[in-house]
Amino acid sequence: MPSRKLQLSDILDLRAYERQRESLRNSVIEVKSRRRVALGPVVTLMFENRETVKAQIQEMLRAEKVTNDAGVIEELDAYNPLIPEPGQLCATLFVELTTDEQMREWLPKLVGIEGSIVIKLSSGSEVRSIAEEGHAENLTRADITAAVHYVRFEFNSAQVEEFAHGVVEVTCDHPAYFEAVELPPYIVKELLSDLRP
Repeated sequence: MPSRKLQLSDILDLRAYERQRESLRNSVIEVKSRRRVALGPVVTLMFENRETVKAQIQEMLRAEKVTNDAGVIEELDAYNPLIPEPGQLCATLFVELTTDEQMREWLPKLVGIEGSIVIKLSSGSEVRSIAEEGHAENLTRADITAAVHYVRFEFNSAQVEEFAHGVVEVTCDHPAYFEAVELPPYIVKELLSDLRP
């Protein structure tokens, strides 16, 4: 089975991307609308796939005006781990705060949030978030958390089938932030495309 990871040949050069940017952005906005999960008042999970990660890389290259292969490869190395392989879900966890006051209040309280997201399946089986190792070193601190984390969830084959056929709940069991949300069927269907080969 071929890897889902992006290669250098998958990335458009800046001029080609600029010509297609508007239609590509509209397409990825549509995809993201089926992958975004609000978990309480300040946490959002964006479940990533090949298309969302490719869009992120293209936008980073555009913003940084990267035109050489080495720069593109650097972005691929940074973002490819966010593309789930079968049996995985990968998500960007956003702590969505809009004021300095909110940041001073919440970021110290939410240390460890990246390990506190749990996907609960109808049998009672649970899949806990794992901080993406390549980014965790820069985002995890003892006294204050970052506003963005990258996490993944590892499912066994029985859990994938249970995800497909039962109620799926995303919860946070962080001591300062107990929240839960049931995934609507359209998100479950979308995420099954990540979990299944």
